[in-house]
Amino acid sequence: MQKHNDQQNGFLNIFINILIPVMILNKGSKFNLTPQLTVIIALSFPLIYGLYSLAKTRKVNFISLLGLINILVSGTLTILALGGIWFAIKEAFFPLLIGVFVFLSSFGKNPFFESLFLNPAAFQVDKINLIITERKVEKDFQNLIVESTRWLSLSFLMSAILNFALALYVFKPIDDSLPLETRQTILNEQLGQMTLYSTMVILIPSVLFLGAILYFAFKKIKQITGLELDDLFVNQ
Repeated sequence: MQKHNDQQNGFLNIFINILIPVMILNKGSKFNLTPQLTVIIALSFPLIYGLYSLAKTRKVNFISLLGLINILVSGTLTILALGGIWFAIKEAFFPLLIGVFVFLSSFGKNPFFESLFLNPAAFQVDKINLIITERKVEKDFQNLIVESTRWLSLSFLMSAILNFALALYVFKPIDDSLPLETRQTILNEQLGQMTLYSTMVILIPSVLFLGAILYFAFKKIKQITGLELDDLFVNQ
């Protein structure tokens, strides 16, 4: 496992670029924000974070770019009051896109599982690297990281399928004869329903899937390194 001195916090990355903007889009109308202003505020998070990341690392932050595209598409659909199949496609497309990115990363030098979970801020990277080298199990460890990354990509594929099915159920066609403001209000209500239902229909299965992946991965890491789980973490 390589040491990443400037590695970004994966959870913070996703929280700022994906979760916060989505919450703003879903709740903006409750604070009497116009659809246009809501989209601008939501866009500001991945845009500012992406520019900060670019200035710091000289590399494009893929998650920020994905967040920008997601908000642009969601915002455009909301402003135009387009629902139904369009939102179903959008809801399935982004987790599918992330899944493809995660899968492709397993063929590179920095598999997504390693970048997201084996963070030097939380794990004793130097200690793990030393033991892996001493035991000459670098290949076994790297194979585990690659395998875990590919299983993680499957969790996003599952999420894409569930998102598509749920969105088809929630985002009913809106009568075009209704005033634009009324259609936008109805669409915002559908977005709220999507958020509510997705907690049970999508989030819970995804968390269980992820939990199983983490359990398998860290159990194998213990076997490869001979370290107990507590010994893997940085002492706070």
